[in-house]
Amino acid sequence: MITITPAAVEQLKGFLTEQGTPTGALRVFVAPGGCSGLQYGMTLEESAEEGDELIETDGVRLLVDNFSAMYLEGAEVDYVNSLMGGGFTVHNPNAVSGCACGHSFNAGANEATAQGCGCGH
Repeated sequence: MITITPAAVEQLKGFLTEQGTPTGALRVFVAPGGCSGLQYGMTLEESAEEGDELIETDGVRLLVDNFSAMYLEGAEVDYVNSLMGGGFTVHNPNAVSGCACGHSFNAGANEATAQGCGCGH
């Protein structure tokens, strides 16, 4: 379903420990909006909700709800460190296009929820 790279696993372990929630999980979700029609979101959660898919990799847990799972099949969570700062990102094979900032994507029929580019570029 969705995977996480070793670099992201290590960053997430460290982040959860810093937050005082070493047993927490990273929720990865998709919501309508963004400049391409759908946008990614991530939050920390203490526990799964009914209907969530739980993916456990090397001691870290990812949570994905049913709606988001449709768009995240085969996706990979990664951690990218760049000159502009580091952060978690999603590599999604279902995206047919996206915005320059990488937070928004189109899976083929999302024009109705697309908004102007809010990337700050």
